[in-house]
Amino acid sequence: MVVFFQGCPLRCLYCHNPDSWKTDRGEWMTVNEILSMYERNRAFYDRNGGITATGGEPLRQIGFLTSLFAEAKKRGIHTALDTSGWLYRKEQDEDYDELLSFTDYVLLDIKHSDPEGHIALTGKTQAPVLEFLSKLDDLGIPTMIRHVSVPGLTDSDEELSELGRIIARYDNITGLDILPYHTMGERKYRELGIPYPLEGVNAMAKEEAKKKREIAVKAYQEERMKRRADVFPDIS
Repeated sequence: MVVFFQGCPLRCLYCHNPDSWKTDRGEWMTVNEILSMYERNRAFYDRNGGITATGGEPLRQIGFLTSLFAEAKKRGIHTALDTSGWLYRKEQDEDYDELLSFTDYVLLDIKHSDPEGHIALTGKTQAPVLEFLSKLDDLGIPTMIRHVSVPGLTDSDEELSELGRIIARYDNITGLDILPYHTMGERKYRELGIPYPLEGVNAMAKEEAKKKREIAVKAYQEERMKRRADVFPDIS
């Protein structure tokens, strides 16, 4: 069951949910209302799933999110957090420790592997994202990395290789999902009267995205081997 949270601090050029940016949209719901919906279809959800909080950015409502996940865990429901991680701040560690104690799995978006490219793509700095990933690694929370490959923006060999090297630093990574850019959000921009930032950029084929993933995985594997060499140096 996917729960979409309203409000997002980022303005990714490829965002296909511009209707999720503001917090004055959507429907107000309580924890019990959401979980009642889950319970009505529990036989289906429990087969191979649980609750995934996404957005927008669910960390914008960290107090409510924590309450939702805490109650879900009481009921034996698997919890997953789909986030950019950008809102994480070390000064709020107690709040994040509480939330993550009820979080089984994280899907973390790394928007761009280059700090300057991250700002150009999202309007925000990269540092908090990697700080959040370090936090997840410290806590041993299984994390899937997601990265949208956009022609001309996040699809170069250099950018993807750096992505692989970045995530090789962490031991909690369970996988890498390279998502091909699509234009399905273009209609929403028109309906909301917002100029579409990537007008004229063609969608990426799934097969092309698979090739992009191979580049990142190769760099990841090479970097992991270097890390092993650092831990177990050649003493011959």
